[in-house]
Amino acid sequence: MTAVPLKVTDLTAGYGPTRIISNVSFEVPAGRKLVVLGRNGVGKTTLLSAVMGLCTQHGGTIALGEEALSGRKTSRRAMMGLGYVPQTRDIFQSLTVEQNLSTGIRAGSDARLDEAYELFPRLAERRRNLGSQLSGGEQQMLSIARTLLGHPSILLLDEPLEGLAPIICDELMSTITELASSRAISIILVEQQIERALVFGEDAIIIERGQIAWEGAVSALRADRDLIETYIGVGIH
Repeated sequence: MTAVPLKVTDLTAGYGPTRIISNVSFEVPAGRKLVVLGRNGVGKTTLLSAVMGLCTQHGGTIALGEEALSGRKTSRRAMMGLGYVPQTRDIFQSLTVEQNLSTGIRAGSDARLDEAYELFPRLAERRRNLGSQLSGGEQQMLSIARTLLGHPSILLLDEPLEGLAPIICDELMSTITELASSRAISIILVEQQIERALVFGEDAIIIERGQIAWEGAVSALRADRDLIETYIGVGIH
């Protein structure tokens, strides 16, 4: 798919009657890399879930290019070009790597399994292994690869580095960065490893208490250590 812009306007969403994020507005131009930062529990995951149609939208609009997403089912949003890799990874533990990847290929698509193996050679080595036999890093690679076989125009990544060894984090971020530069794809990354996120992203928003507390270029955020410490509680090097 060709990269398309995503526009979120005055989005209010949560779970059932509970509202987690309120009046959130931002844009991701086609082909850009946006990082979403903030402390735990401020609404970052809810934001991605709302874009994907996985929680209750109470107000506002979400548009992918010229197409409104509000009210559309999650499966339809995926068909329109959204790809979501949840924090929980959600692979099929009882299926092999190859079987898991096959579930990511939509009917009529020209996607091939070797696309996934080119991105993550480690998966090719373990293609006959069950999901339950993979390490945490390999499961994350599988989750990302399976989503990419749907050829999304926008990829939503929810804390892909959580719980992984530093060497695996390096490998994953290298692949994701290469993916962003080699394909027509926009990426929204939610990540607690601030330094890695800021090296990757071009634009950033900081969520605080369910609302956007700051937005702008990553270069401006990197230059303001006090701002990061205020909203996230950590410094950067």
